[in-house]
Amino acid sequence: MKISVIIPVYNAEKYVSKAVESALQLSDVYEVILVEDQSPDNALQVCHELVQKDERVKLFQHPDLGNHGAGASRNLGIEKATGEFIAFLDADDYFLPNRFTAEKELFKDPKTDGVFNAIGTEYLTEKGKEEFMTNINDDELLTVNYAAEGNEVFRGLLGLTPRVFGSFFTLDALTVRKNSLETKKLRFNEALRLHQDSDFIIKLAHQCYLKSGIIDLPVAMRGMHDDNRITKIIKYSPQYNQRQFLFWNSLYEWSTTLSLEKDAAQHIYLQKKAFELSKKKGVSKTIGLLAAVFKNPYILKTKYRFTYSHA
Repeated sequence: MKISVIIPVYNAEKYVSKAVESALQLSDVYEVILVEDQSPDNALQVCHELVQKDERVKLFQHPDLGNHGAGASRNLGIEKATGEFIAFLDADDYFLPNRFTAEKELFKDPKTDGVFNAIGTEYLTEKGKEEFMTNINDDELLTVNYAAEGNEVFRGLLGLTPRVFGSFFTLDALTVRKNSLETKKLRFNEALRLHQDSDFIIKLAHQCYLKSGIIDLPVAMRGMHDDNRITKIIKYSPQYNQRQFLFWNSLYEWSTTLSLEKDAAQHIYLQKKAFELSKKKGVSKTIGLLAAVFKNPYILKTKYRFTYSHA
């Protein structure tokens, strides 16, 4: 396998060396592509040093040298990648030695576009652990509940399977054929500063054929520390609701261009509508909610909690 590992780098001078080294130790890694995103710390200098240490490490920045977010950085990495396969790694996370074990077998099947696995959680600071437990508090092993492939992965991610599919798998645990991304014209939504990874994964699961790999053991570790943006957002707060609306609205706009199964299209629309209503207040919110419930009572089963006092 010739795998290009794409690492967006922002404010990660303390962690990026370990991330890069964890990828370089794997024989199937053909290149490590660092995309530095105008970091406020000394990350750019660390990246230059990593390039000098190993010829497989390549460094890029955006044409204007500005900050464009993780989605745009990953898109640039995809454009620059020359490997047959693409893998992603956050700069504060790292791969384990079994990272591509399942891929070596599963990609022998030409219909397989992508493989996903489980990842573990490592607390790099006590404050990071506290914020994680308060605002996220999902399982330390981020995985799915059972092996799945094809359309069941897409439906499972939307919560539409008879069995509960489980937690979201992450980009750190995903490997995909570059040709599949090109053929399907799949890229990250650069307008999303958060959740662009979840948005990408759901779209990928619908448009490509994904298979589960190692789902009972971690193949990578995500690092939780003081600067994790995602752990600082309190669930069902106005900021959380706004981020969720942007995420579901992105999926909704995408879904209107496709012929999705009716229940999948409805689910995406109702999630978008629920978080759209969350931005309203007082009488207008009450009227909007009553109208939405009258039109489709299933909106009350969305991820948004209409009873949250600050919504």
